[in-house]
Amino acid sequence: MGENNFSRELRLLTPTHFTYVFDNATPAVSPSFTVLARKNTLSTPRLGITLAKKRIRKAHDRNRLKRLVRESFRHKQHNLPNVDIIVIGKSGADNLSNQEVFATLDKLWKKLNKRCGNS
Repeated sequence: MGENNFSRELRLLTPTHFTYVFDNATPAVSPSFTVLARKNTLSTPRLGITLAKKRIRKAHDRNRLKRLVRESFRHKQHNLPNVDIIVIGKSGADNLSNQEVFATLDKLWKKLNKRCGNS
């Protein structure tokens, strides 16, 4: 897999990590996803994903979206600044095709680059 992996160091793992981002985040919004980001002191960006059962009812849809978000992040991580990122799914995100999810996330990663500054 090389340098495009998604190791443990690239994930937000604890509630403390998520709270840190929620407290003072820079948002990037689309109709299907909200992406929150906050600078970190590490040398890499980190990713957390929240997809509520209330918004996306079926488990297989939530799992598919998580896989797509992780894959998109994995390919774009080297272009992102050193930030902690949380992707929040909205109602209707499960109706998007895989290509539409990737296109939406690409736009959101670009917005984050502009707002958080590319390192």
